Amino acid sequence: MNVREPTVGPIVGYTSSREARIWLRGMHERTQDGYRRCFGVLRWRRRGDAKFGPTSVVKLAPHFDFTGVFGLLKLQADTEYEYQAGWFFADAELESLEAVSELQWPALRPNQILPSFRTAPADASAPRSYAVGSCRYLLRLFGGTIFDDRGDKAFRSISRQIDEKGMPVHALLMVGDQIYADDLNVVSPDTTIDQYLDRYRVVFAQENLRRLMGRVPTYMVLDDHEIEDNWPLKADDKDWVTRYPAAIHAYQIYQASHSPLMRITKDGRLDGTPDRFWYTFEDGCCEVFVMDCRTERIWSDEPRQRRMVTQTQMKALLAWLADGSKRVKLVVTSVPFFPDLKSDSDDKWGAYPTDRAQILDHIFTNKVRRVVFLSGDVHCSFSAELTTPADPAFKVISVVSSSFFWPYPHMDEGDFQLKGELTGTTQVQYRVGGASKIHSTDNFCRLDVDLTGVRVTFYERKGDRLAPTTVRAF
Repeated sequence: MNVREPTVGPIVGYTSSREARIWLRGMHERTQDGYRRCFGVLRWRRRGDAKFGPTSVVKLAPHFDFTGVFGLLKLQADTEYEYQAGWFFADAELESLEAVSELQWPALRPNQILPSFRTAPADASAPRSYAVGSCRYLLRLFGGTIFDDRGDKAFRSISRQIDEKGMPVHALLMVGDQIYADDLNVVSPDTTIDQYLDRYRVVFAQENLRRLMGRVPTYMVLDDHEIEDNWPLKADDKDWVTRYPAAIHAYQIYQASHSPLMRITKDGRLDGTPDRFWYTFEDGCCEVFVMDCRTERIWSDEPRQRRMVTQTQMKALLAWLADGSKRVKLVVTSVPFFPDLKSDSDDKWGAYPTDRAQILDHIFTNKVRRVVFLSGDVHCSFSAELTTPADPAFKVISVVSSSFFWPYPHMDEGDFQLKGELTGTTQVQYRVGGASKIHSTDNFCRLDVDLTGVRVTFYERKGDRLAPTTVRAF
């Protein structure tokens, strides 16, 4: 049986000091009874070793769009592993397959470099570097036969930083709007599962993103355009039982499945069904809480009765913030935590004052230090700080990184409240200040983190640095 190249992927997902997850998609082939059986296959070894370890096989099922996730366990910390991944058809069930040693892998060329990834360090103080961004628009034209590929250039630039400039990237943080299922809101929006899946196949198969995700641990979270613009403000009863289930099923397949959210069994297979979309992970000097700021919202005409997240997620976040770890706390939230827009916006954290005040007051009361909020959404990039005269040591940092690609007008500094008191607080007066230059062009962020502070650098999508690095000390 010949091993074929993945049709989408591979994607290196959650990676710790001891394990990693690799996702891929195979292919569907119809038969009289449904679909031919398709299987994913993976083998890996430490960089420099002559032989691969045991080969893993997973069934790629039709209800998961012929995708699968491999759990690589018992790895060594801070070690580079290379791998081969693919798929094959077989007319048997997984349990009755013949020995995988008979699989015919694509021949390796002399000196061919295989895709590889590096596990996280065991050192909880190790500095980390991340590529951060959101909002990658691909306009679908002429019934889906033409896609705009300009959004792929940012990922080529990130790879060039790694390969040509020796700038390590320990993870890619994609903080929302990985797809736009609602082109221009009204032009052929996706509403069915087949349409959402087709969108992901095209978006995730583009050359430069595919190459980057195949080598750098990638963490994702959804925002509104994975479902519908400003979801769920415009949703009706029909949307909740048709559009939403289709969008979320596709999201689980292509974004959530390779995250820490999913449990891996002892034999390296996914197990269970997620009952939430927020998750946490640790990486060197950083602890990361990836929030779900989209599917748990409760709207009310009374601002103080609105909820951005459920109490379950809120309690988990507050406990995580005040766990006393002394590491850098990176909170990923798809919409900006602060600053607020000058015009009214029902979509950002400023419209949910009770939840935001609860988080800030918790940070203040428990003297939590080294807190950084990472977000996207608003089609411009900058950083800012939140302080209070009530405690000179209090500081919360906000980094907004958007968009990877947006071919229409961007926001600028005139759209934001970049100075003054943050509205909607209760116990303490929090003040916004220290805002960097706002970049109203397509870009991505490089975030270099250690226990002394963060260094924030924005690059336009073709790779040129947009401004000097902003250093924000803790």
